Amino acid sequence: MATLCQTENLTDIQIQILETVKKFTDDRIIPEAQKLEHADEYPTEIIEGLKELGVFGLMIPEEYGGLGESLLTYALCVEEIARGWMSVSGVINTHFIVAYMLMQHGTEEQKQKYLPRMATGEMRGAFSMSEPGLGSDVSAVSTKAVRQDDGYYSITGQKMWLTNGATSTLVALLCKTDEGSDSVYKNLTTFLIEKKPGFGETAQGVTVPGKIDKMGYKGVETTELILDEHRVSAYQILGNEPGKGFFHMMDGVEVGRVNVAARACGIAWRAFELGVLYAQQRQTFGKPIAEHQAILFRIAEMASKVETAHNMMVRAARLKDTGRRMDVEAGMAKMIASEYCSEVVEASFRIHGGYGYSKEYEIERLYRESAFMLIGEGTSDIQKMIIGRSLLKDYAI
Repeated sequence: MATLCQTENLTDIQIQILETVKKFTDDRIIPEAQKLEHADEYPTEIIEGLKELGVFGLMIPEEYGGLGESLLTYALCVEEIARGWMSVSGVINTHFIVAYMLMQHGTEEQKQKYLPRMATGEMRGAFSMSEPGLGSDVSAVSTKAVRQDDGYYSITGQKMWLTNGATSTLVALLCKTDEGSDSVYKNLTTFLIEKKPGFGETAQGVTVPGKIDKMGYKGVETTELILDEHRVSAYQILGNEPGKGFFHMMDGVEVGRVNVAARACGIAWRAFELGVLYAQQRQTFGKPIAEHQAILFRIAEMASKVETAHNMMVRAARLKDTGRRMDVEAGMAKMIASEYCSEVVEASFRIHGGYGYSKEYEIERLYRESAFMLIGEGTSDIQKMIIGRSLLKDYAI
């Protein structure tokens, strides 16, 4: 094994795409990441470069202007981009979840309306499920859409944790509608909300208050979304199917968990690179610290965790590409990748010693970024519940 995170049985096109993204990451992202992250500055030039590469349309079918690639290709590109700077991969993640939901569940009219502009990055997507008091309990959604006499819906409520909340122009929004079902999950609907980019009132009855200040995941804005009797046509219901919102969102979340796993793999990969490089340069007691057994063992453990997480992520992506339900595999990949990411980053941080605590060194940024991986798209505890319940069904007495 010459290098980590190598994937077998890729096509020539996949290899070419990954080589292009790797070169972009090395040349355009890594040299700018520290400066932009510390300034909490949006990576405009990097995003424009990714638009030119076609990354925003990577999985959108060719008939709608995209490249028509697989989830595996996309996940491997995300892993590479996150190796450069995790925040940039976050810009793409929520955009892609919305595009995926449109591809899988949208009407042909909705696909024609949105996907071509999403493929170029002209229209940017945001995914809105969470609320201030919601967490992982989707049944507790309180934002409500009430059908009016003229056929429109009026939506009122408060949403939370929107990545791309300001820069997005299309939001996939989960809210309650009264479909007359006894199950709360069948009274949830996904609306496609159009708005202008920016803060303040970005559409009639739609307000983006401001940017939430975060420990890490900087450069890319995370926001709230306030809806006050926002009027929206029934034609803006995803797939024209009221009451299917929970199913739509969970399908999108499966893809999102593969994405977060890929991001965690990218961070861990970069942390390993930095740790093994520093260990060969730093000397104590007359030799590089890499030659001390304690550091050598740490390097071996780091590499093994990076490889394990990468392979689980690849397997989950390949399963999703077959069209199979893979909530367990996505949950396992996300849980292992995020937990191992945290452990690998901490190990690299320790290898750096006191310098790791300095903002001058990249590992300090990775230390803050890795914490988000433990939370995004469901905590490890939530993944364990999903995995455990499914296994009990499979191995029921």
